[in-house]
Amino acid sequence: MKLALGIALAVFAAAAGSALAAPSAADTDFVKKAGQAGMAEVAAGQLAQTQGQSTAVKDFGQKMVTDHTKAGDELKSVAAKSGVQMPTTPSPEQAAAAKKLEGLKGAAFDSAYASRWSRTTRKPLRCSRRSPSPAATPT
Repeated sequence: MKLALGIALAVFAAAAGSALAAPSAADTDFVKKAGQAGMAEVAAGQLAQTQGQSTAVKDFGQKMVTDHTKAGDELKSVAAKSGVQMPTTPSPEQAAAAKKLEGLKGAAFDSAYASRWSRTTRKPLRCSRRSPSPAATPT
């Protein structure tokens, strides 16, 4: 997951470095979706640390906070250089999922968090596959 996001950010940065036209709709969409997904993962990871029961869930939550905060900071930097505005909130779907997690504690939280994570990790990967391709990047 980190590798796919890293590659997508590198390609996006290369496209953003071009002195040509404004960012494409695909670039803007990528920043929006990747930014929202990152914010949702950070928020869920913070909940895992406070509401999770198992050490594994709490540790994984901390890793999600660390990794997605770093990726979000990199994305913000690239987006700012290219004139693409970062989202300020997760998507409505992500906000609804967070609301459900907020109401859980202990083993119930652990189970819901693990289930949520296994479902949501596929979405950012699909998003990164739609990011600008090297062939589309002007040299």
